[in-house]
Amino acid sequence: MFIGDLDKIVNLLMSLCGRLARVHNALDALDREEETEDSAEERESLQQKRNQLCSQHEDARELKENLDRRERVVLDILGGYLTGPQLRDYQHYVCMKPALLIRQRHLDELIKQGDEQLDRLIESISPGESDYQGPPGDHQAQLCFSSTPGLCPRGPSPNLGPTHTVRSTTVTSL
Repeated sequence: MFIGDLDKIVNLLMSLCGRLARVHNALDALDREEETEDSAEERESLQQKRNQLCSQHEDARELKENLDRRERVVLDILGGYLTGPQLRDYQHYVCMKPALLIRQRHLDELIKQGDEQLDRLIESISPGESDYQGPPGDHQAQLCFSSTPGLCPRGPSPNLGPTHTVRSTTVTSL
């Protein structure tokens, strides 16, 4: 239960931090623009959202502090059942779990950005010409199909029709 709660609290904190960062960026962007009636309303709305997110973030930090106290209780209980090396492994796991969750979130964001860039690239190469109907997220196959059907570096795809083998050429010096 403790590990499940740890996951939830870490994900909550990351989500709130990300949302706060987006609100701050939006407020900064408004600061660089000329003041209009619409931007004043938007600024007020963003400031209310920021205040609400700050309150939620503070609540989440309190939850994390409570979870840290629970962690010490669980560690004391496990100390009576586990050997020294097992207890150190558990402590290492508990320390690494949040770091790995943060890393996973970062990698997911990078993948999402890459997918968005590939979508824009595909649209710029051949707007409206691509008939590829493969699985979502299979951008490399879609890019290959839209530019040169049949020549995909990942090998043949059942949705792309006939393929040709691409031979690599290696140049060696004597």
